[in-house]
Amino acid sequence: MNALRNKVQLIGNLGDNPEIITLESGKKLAKFSIATNESYKNASGEKVTDTQWHNVIAWNKTAEIIEKYLVKGNEVAVEGKLTTRSYDDKEGNKKYITEVVINELLMLGKNKSA
Repeated sequence: MNALRNKVQLIGNLGDNPEIITLESGKKLAKFSIATNESYKNASGEKVTDTQWHNVIAWNKTAEIIEKYLVKGNEVAVEGKLTTRSYDDKEGNKKYITEVVINELLMLGKNKSA
């Protein structure tokens, strides 16, 4: 059960092209967001779609694959863990961000860049 303590799986579409950062050490970091959609009927019987945005990051080989193959609109399945970090904005206010750190990536559908 230890493997289930912090695990998230999402299927969604990239909201923009991934941002690729190469660190001084040579390691690569990919940052992007994916949208997940959930549809349901409200009390009036109308179909409502709820879209949630998720911040996603990937390191090293996974980041290289993302850099080479993924573009805005691609559908992906990701598996990873949730992490939360904080930073200070320009005004000195502490901000928090939650991200999914990928350990598995599956590209779904057609490659839109082809």
